[in-house]
Amino acid sequence: MTTIEARRSAHQFDLGPARALVCRECGNEVPLAAEFACSECFGPLEVGYDFGKITRAEIEAGPRSIWRYRNLLPVPSDVQEHPNTDPGLTRLVKADRLAAALGVRKLWVKDDTGNPTHSFKDRVVAVALAAARQLGFTVLACPSTGNLANAVAAAAARAGWESVVLIPSSLERAKVLTTAVYDGALIAVDGNYDDVNRLATELAADHEDWAFVNVNVRPYYAEGSKTLGYEVAEQLGWRLPQQIVVPVASGSQLTKVDKAFRELGELDLVEPTPYRVFGAQATGCSPVATAFQAGHDVIQPVKPDTIARSLAIGAPADGPYVLDTVRRTGGSVEHVSDEEVVDAIRLLARTEGIFAETAGGVTVATAKKLIESGQLDPDAETVLLITGDGLKTLDAVEDKIGPRATVPPSSAAVREALGL
Repeated sequence: MTTIEARRSAHQFDLGPARALVCRECGNEVPLAAEFACSECFGPLEVGYDFGKITRAEIEAGPRSIWRYRNLLPVPSDVQEHPNTDPGLTRLVKADRLAAALGVRKLWVKDDTGNPTHSFKDRVVAVALAAARQLGFTVLACPSTGNLANAVAAAAARAGWESVVLIPSSLERAKVLTTAVYDGALIAVDGNYDDVNRLATELAADHEDWAFVNVNVRPYYAEGSKTLGYEVAEQLGWRLPQQIVVPVASGSQLTKVDKAFRELGELDLVEPTPYRVFGAQATGCSPVATAFQAGHDVIQPVKPDTIARSLAIGAPADGPYVLDTVRRTGGSVEHVSDEEVVDAIRLLARTEGIFAETAGGVTVATAKKLIESGQLDPDAETVLLITGDGLKTLDAVEDKIGPRATVPPSSAAVREALGL
């Protein structure tokens, strides 16, 4: 028996309040381990907890990162003592100018571009790394549409681990470079994300010491998205927003933000007020929106064709659970064209000084469409999740923007260009 096998068989794991892995379909519970599918029904596993008494004061006294919520996550109590990227506690922006442009009374933008590699993926990777360390892994790996590649490569470098990152060969150049700079093993694969994901699943079965964050340690990784929900509630003064719009790729982020809101209510950290969750997709990869609008429960896979490559997952693993969440909360899932995405990127930048990647454009454009169609209440307090930095997807806007004029170095020429 190898050292890794021995440690795992002994179940010597410190994963904080995590109790077991629970099947989301049949409810079967299994001990904490590097598992992601139920042995009874093959449904997806997620982390179940035994939370102790948690107070707002304890959280507020914690570190200025996601580790202030460590007692709500599957991580050890000393997690912040190990080298990691310390993501989280990004700003919640009161977006009055964007609100006026969209016709909303009260609007907030959760700006996750301020994370270490400029996307929310730093959150999920930090939790996955902490769990992977406990589970005996030694290599951090992933299939990725870009942001996750950046986060895994950076987190592994910071922790002193090796990394193996698989990406579609068509990935945006900026995301390739911002992964390669960390000098891990970056492999480009001829195919789309779904092809890359299947390859990762095969490799995970063959390499027992490789922690594929969104495959064999996915139950732990996914819990990192809860920290977005925790932060929104804390930054609002420990209350829940009435509406929230979330971009949908695999769908995990949307379902985990909802899980965070429910946990906060159950733990008496917030008043459990009603809220509605809305999902945002690009038309060129909108299997969840299509299913929602058709009233279906099954997601039909699609071949992605959109500039929003970070959301281009044609067979989203959590798609059915997104449908469950938006229907339960009274929300919906909508999709927008690439042209609308670019317009929304520019609108957010122009009104609030936030440059979002294409996924953020999807969120803003979807909010606009939801307002115009009457699905999103303009009088209800609303939060938009902006999950990545526009510097990663410059190709989406490079043909649309540029200097207003090119002039000789004279004040008269500048005045003429400005029409003064």
